[in-house]
Amino acid sequence: MQSCTSSTLGKGKLYLIPIPISSRELDWVIPSAVQTSIADISHFIVEHPKTARQFLKQINTVLPLQAIDLQIMDEHTAFRDLETLLHPILAGYDVGLLSEAGCPAIADPGAELVRMAHQKKIIVIPLVGPSSILLALMASGLNGQCFAFNGYLPTDKHEREEKIRKLERISIDQKQTQIFIEAPYRNQKVFEHLVTTCQADTELCIASHLTSIEEWIVTRSIREWRSTTLPDINKIPTIFLLQG
Repeated sequence: MQSCTSSTLGKGKLYLIPIPISSRELDWVIPSAVQTSIADISHFIVEHPKTARQFLKQINTVLPLQAIDLQIMDEHTAFRDLETLLHPILAGYDVGLLSEAGCPAIADPGAELVRMAHQKKIIVIPLVGPSSILLALMASGLNGQCFAFNGYLPTDKHEREEKIRKLERISIDQKQTQIFIEAPYRNQKVFEHLVTTCQADTELCIASHLTSIEEWIVTRSIREWRSTTLPDINKIPTIFLLQG
């Protein structure tokens, strides 16, 4: 833990708290030491209060749930409102930033708030928990020394095809694994589009249901994917990784 300096005296800390990405037992994905370390926090910044309360109930918070302050930060939160969310920290309270699933500020709202916390000399503490992006990369067998996360692909078919070809070229030129996600209801179409668009030697990893008992992670060349019946990943949380 960082030592307190004169610039941080009297301030609380900002804890970045991962949330499970499946319905598996909490102890499987969130270490008990992490659960204990945040059990007495009384202020949280969350994306959806209902999800946050479900998580906090599982970790047996010291305070009753109705006594815990939950402030909302999502894609609609204006930049000018972020400073208000840090007021409890400036008043001396520790505050937890909760993702909706996975890690805060990684493919998730929160990066601007964390940057503002640094600007205000607030200590930021990232806690251990599941990241679907890193778990998928670890299990893919693709290049873990050089990789890029690209968020979502374009929804327009032609723009998506152009983006896939561009990512594939970058991957070949830089030997870089390209990682992206999609809204679950578009997963199957993106999967099929990748198989028809990419070069035969390009490797494609599909990582679905990460950390759940239905977890399914398979890496094959595009040539191999084309020779089999594609599995149905429609509406299943999935990470896509490709390496040309």
